[in-house]
Amino acid sequence: MSQPAQQSGTGAMFGGQNCLGRVLVVDDEPDVRRVVRMTLEKAGYGVIEAENGEQAVQEVKSGENPLLLDVILTDIRMPKMNGLEAIQFFQSEFPHVSLIVLTGFPDLNMATSLMQKGIVDYLVKPVDKEKLLGAMAKAMEQREISHL
Repeated sequence: MSQPAQQSGTGAMFGGQNCLGRVLVVDDEPDVRRVVRMTLEKAGYGVIEAENGEQAVQEVKSGENPLLLDVILTDIRMPKMNGLEAIQFFQSEFPHVSLIVLTGFPDLNMATSLMQKGIVDYLVKPVDKEKLLGAMAKAMEQREISHL
């Protein structure tokens, strides 16, 4: 019944039984998306990408099943729909999906505010591999707890 996983795009996200979780990486910098995707895929996550909040919303709405998404990792400063707008949308439409911020512009007040609103972690670029994977593990753990 299941189709073979494709090497890229949303097919890869839904394929594979050894997948630790499915992640949407939202960032307007292609190099950042590539490095994060490679790090996460090497660690065993399925990854899809979007270059801004607007595209992220389209990805989630057009996917096979948005409930299959576990974590959204998003930048804040992006064209079209910024990360704050995307976070607001995802928290209202998909409250079960864990959210992590990855930004190049650290702002303590924003970080505090977002953490109080349920963001799992607030990471600063360039992010250390261990910090990224630690945040992902924490996000997956919170997602599992919210389903109990």
